[in-house]
Amino acid sequence: MDTPVQVDIITIFPGLFDCFIKDAMVKRAIMKGSLEVRVHNLRHWTTDRHQTVDDYPFGGGAGMVLKPEPIFKAFQDVLDDRQPKPMVIYFTPSGELLNQDLVQQFTQEEELVFLCGRYKGVDQRVIDTFVDRPISVGDYVLSGGELPAMILLEAITRLIPGVLNDIESALTDSFQHSLLEGPVYTRPEEFQGMQTPEVLLSGDHKKISDWRMEKALDVTRRRRPDLWERYLKKITLSGL
Repeated sequence: MDTPVQVDIITIFPGLFDCFIKDAMVKRAIMKGSLEVRVHNLRHWTTDRHQTVDDYPFGGGAGMVLKPEPIFKAFQDVLDDRQPKPMVIYFTPSGELLNQDLVQQFTQEEELVFLCGRYKGVDQRVIDTFVDRPISVGDYVLSGGELPAMILLEAITRLIPGVLNDIESALTDSFQHSLLEGPVYTRPEEFQGMQTPEVLLSGDHKKISDWRMEKALDVTRRRRPDLWERYLKKITLSGL
């Protein structure tokens, strides 16, 4: 990849990303020049001495809402009239559920902006004006969008060509073909009376491939009926 994937992250807790982008895979991608990550502190765009970023929701109710003024100013600076406009992703429990298909779509974008919500979320006018894809990482609630941002950043990073030493590893992961990955083994062949399946030691690549597919089908069918149904529909549509 000649042009690095550029990801801008807007958050009120930039320190949470310090270790994440300086270790392991993300660091490797940055050092290779395949990825550029810029973390922005939303409080830099406040105007009062307390650097206030939130306020009470209109209509009452518990919790606080991130104010539109600093976020609008942040986007005006971060987007900086870039053409085409980078895709803006906002992390929220009410967003579209993240899956591997979406991750692959996002890898086609050269520039992404992540907006990390906090508290009860952000003022709707921010979403209406800037957000392209509201994204949820699961049917549960977190205190903010920082962890989801890390999840998506790593998921995208591992699909950038040249980041993984073996791209086949990414292409055979769970969810790549609507299936979960089956069991894997490594040395020693026997451990505490538990033996590695003989087929994996056979050297017969066709038999190994068939065994892995069989196990992937079995695991998916038992653990994730929703994925199993999706897989059946996919192979039906493809005529397999």
